[in-house]
Amino acid sequence: MSTESLVEQMKHGLDAPICLTWELTYACNLECVHCLSSSGRRDPRELTTEQCIAVLDELRDLQVFYINIGGGEPMVRRDFFEIIEHSVSNGIGVKFSTNGAFIDAANARRLAAMDYLDIQISLDGADAATNDPVRGTGSYDTAITAMNNLRDAGFGQFKISVVVTR
Repeated sequence: MSTESLVEQMKHGLDAPICLTWELTYACNLECVHCLSSSGRRDPRELTTEQCIAVLDELRDLQVFYINIGGGEPMVRRDFFEIIEHSVSNGIGVKFSTNGAFIDAANARRLAAMDYLDIQISLDGADAATNDPVRGTGSYDTAITAMNNLRDAGFGQFKISVVVTR
């Protein structure tokens, strides 16, 4: 990684994007009515762990500043933590979108221990009566539990992602 500041690099032009959006998987444990990425089914062409690590190494060499991971639900991948830990340890920040289903107390502590990490939890209503018809029964309580687990683990600030509908 270059020690030259990002501002100085931008004066001369960048060799790579600052941010890259990566749909890590299409697989998802929910079936949201508004989903645009045909989530739910794993794509047989999905990258292996080794391929993901190789992509991250290439992004590091290109000096990509951070990646925005979505999907599907990225945390359904068994290698999710290996992938984001590799990214963060190589100076590539990670922002990922999740429905919160896999953020139990232990995973919240693991996430809170990482630097350069931003989490966005999907929630489409102020209560279960509004949210659950869009995302599935119990998804509101699941998201709230994930937020509480992150707070209790000392994660700091996380984001809430909302799809505005009528």
